[in-house]
Amino acid sequence: MQGCLFCGIAEGTVPAEIVWSDDEFVAFRDIDPQAPVHVLVIPRHHAPDLAALSATDAAQAGRLLAAVAAVAHGEGLDGGGYRTVLNTGVDGGQTVSHVHAHVLGGRQMMWPPG
Repeated sequence: MQGCLFCGIAEGTVPAEIVWSDDEFVAFRDIDPQAPVHVLVIPRHHAPDLAALSATDAAQAGRLLAAVAAVAHGEGLDGGGYRTVLNTGVDGGQTVSHVHAHVLGGRQMMWPPG
């Protein structure tokens, strides 16, 4: 989608610190990390949010979670654990209109977040 920051990252026209990718997904470090490890995992094609992705390609929504697990493994988070967050819509805290999963770890994650 023209003008989408995350589409630009997926296309390689916007710089980002890529930590993992395959034909379907790209993972990169968050520019405002909320934990020692904070990586975003996005599909290469544009889907505005999780609801839209699930409605158009539920199987890809499931593969997004497999990509999250691969990223967490690559970041060495298997042993201690990690948090996965998918914000959907403005009220859900989504700030970029391209579905993305946050992978947070490297410290104990408290609930509520803080």
